[in-house]
Amino acid sequence: MKDEEKSEGRGGKDLAVRTKPYALRAIKVFVALPRKPEARVLGKQFLRAATSVGAHYREARRAKSDADFVSKVEGALQELDEAEYWLELLSEGGVFSATRLAPLLIETDELIAILVTIVKKAKGHRSREDRRDKET
Repeated sequence: MKDEEKSEGRGGKDLAVRTKPYALRAIKVFVALPRKPEARVLGKQFLRAATSVGAHYREARRAKSDADFVSKVEGALQELDEAEYWLELLSEGGVFSATRLAPLLIETDELIAILVTIVKKAKGHRSREDRRDKET
């Protein structure tokens, strides 16, 4: 399944390319944050989570099995969910402009949707294989 995901439009190669600009945008947000303690604490958390997404997905593309692939993609999903949380706190806490964060929040939601679809497909593929193995 992972080979199929790698070659399918938004679910594969494009996603590997798309996560790097996401990380670079996160770096730009972090650098632009005010030099206040709360901005630094939230910003570091956001930066760590957002830059981990691409690393997790790269690991997933080199997974040794479908189960390993799913586990690594789920790791990327966890980081995206956490990044979204920190973005929300930066915005709702008045630390950084909601208008400036909106495009990054949209990209975060889109990446989450893509990865959720990949995990569902991979798990569906795996459970079909498990059923076939039990039948034989």
